[in-house]
Amino acid sequence: MHDVLPDILQEDLLVVFCGTAASTVSAREGAYYANASNAFWRTLYQTGMTPRRYAPGEFLRLLELRIGLTDVAKGVAGSDSSLRQSDFGPDCLSQKIRRFQPQIVAFTSKAAWRAWRRLSAADAVSYGRQLESLGPTEFVVLPSPSGAARGYWDLSYWQALADDYRRRMRLL
Repeated sequence: MHDVLPDILQEDLLVVFCGTAASTVSAREGAYYANASNAFWRTLYQTGMTPRRYAPGEFLRLLELRIGLTDVAKGVAGSDSSLRQSDFGPDCLSQKIRRFQPQIVAFTSKAAWRAWRRLSAADAVSYGRQLESLGPTEFVVLPSPSGAARGYWDLSYWQALADDYRRRMRLL
C-alpha cells in the first residue's frame, strides 16, 4: 500500500501537524488540507505561523518554516467516520516521531490523537498540551480545522501553539 500523501518530515522541525487521514479532496489534489471548507491554511496565516496564506499545493514550503505534515492513516483517504481501526498506523507514526524528534506534534483533531493513542471514542481527550511526551517531543491536540467540525472550532488553541512556535523560532 502506498501513502496517499507524502510525509513532510525532516530533522529539526519545530512543529509537525498530524491529521487522521487525507480527505478525498486532498487525495485528489495531492495536497494536504485541500478542501476549501478546511480552515488549516487560513488558520496558519491568521495565527502568524506563516507569512502569508499558502495554497494547499504549497505544502512543501512549510519545511522552510520548520513545520512538517503527516497523518496517522497514510494509505487511505476519506472522512474520519469512513476510516476503520485497521487503517491507522500508530506504531509507524511513533517510529517517525522517534526518528525525526520534532519539538511538538500537533494533532489536528481529537480523533487523530485517539487513533495514535489507541483510545476509544468514549475516552475523554482535552484540547491543548498533553501530559505525554515521546523523548523530546511534546504533544498538542487542536480543534479540527475541517468544515465538518466547525461546531467545535476554537482558534485559541491554535493561537497558543502559534505563540509557542514563534517563541521557539526566536530561540534558534
